[in-house]
Amino acid sequence: MSDRDDELGQIATVLRRSILEMIYAASSGHPGGALSAADLVTVLYYDEMKVDPSHPRWEDRDRFLLSKGHACPVLYAVLAMKGYFGMEQLGKLRQIDGILQGHPDMRKTPGVDYTTGSLGNGLSIGLGMALAAQLDQKDFRTYVMLGCGEMQEGLVWEAMMAAAKWETDNLCAIVDYNQLQLDGHNDEVMPMGDLAAKLASFDWHVIECDGHDIGAIREAFAEARSVKGKPSVLVADTVKGKGVSYMEDKVGWHGVVPNEEQFQQAMAELEAPGY
Repeated sequence: MSDRDDELGQIATVLRRSILEMIYAASSGHPGGALSAADLVTVLYYDEMKVDPSHPRWEDRDRFLLSKGHACPVLYAVLAMKGYFGMEQLGKLRQIDGILQGHPDMRKTPGVDYTTGSLGNGLSIGLGMALAAQLDQKDFRTYVMLGCGEMQEGLVWEAMMAAAKWETDNLCAIVDYNQLQLDGHNDEVMPMGDLAAKLASFDWHVIECDGHDIGAIREAFAEARSVKGKPSVLVADTVKGKGVSYMEDKVGWHGVVPNEEQFQQAMAELEAPGY
């Protein structure tokens, strides 16, 4: 592991701690899918994307859409850590006087590129952004994170077809493939078979990677940037609840808040230097 990989890994741990603190303070939220996405989101915001927190609406910035919007604590935490708004706002998750809604809202939260949460919509919105960049001859890239349960939505596959037709190589989808959703394992709810093969059959450039290996994630995004003439998708193998032993790979932690004892155990397991 390089020094940079180690640094990003430490940031991801701080991000996970923030996720748990937010959800515990709010007594509401979705820890499992936020924790599984933490390494991917860390690499995006600290290593991959071209952004400027002092100018959230900068026209040439790269865009990120968290289509699986219920996992928003991971997005809010990284936006605060990057300086889009004060860290104190994290203590107001899902509070009526706060700026952090239960799903990302571009009208309320600096750094949120589009309002998401109705599963299946994010990729179509991201495709629109990618097409706009092509028409305007802009070089920004658009990244869309989808949940694996979300891949069962028909609208996702319509967007997949359209993105391939228009050769949107400035569009990168990321599937947080922890294989669990609200009601159970993906294969129990709605089997998808070989997801990577399906995506390839829609003429996307498919990159499979370990969604918790920082070096592998960085290499995957570099590969996606190098692809010309078609969109790319990362199928990132992840673990729901990653980083907290009793949450890992447990469907029951999709939308459950830890009690005080569980919270203290989780924070002890996620010891990290301050950032």
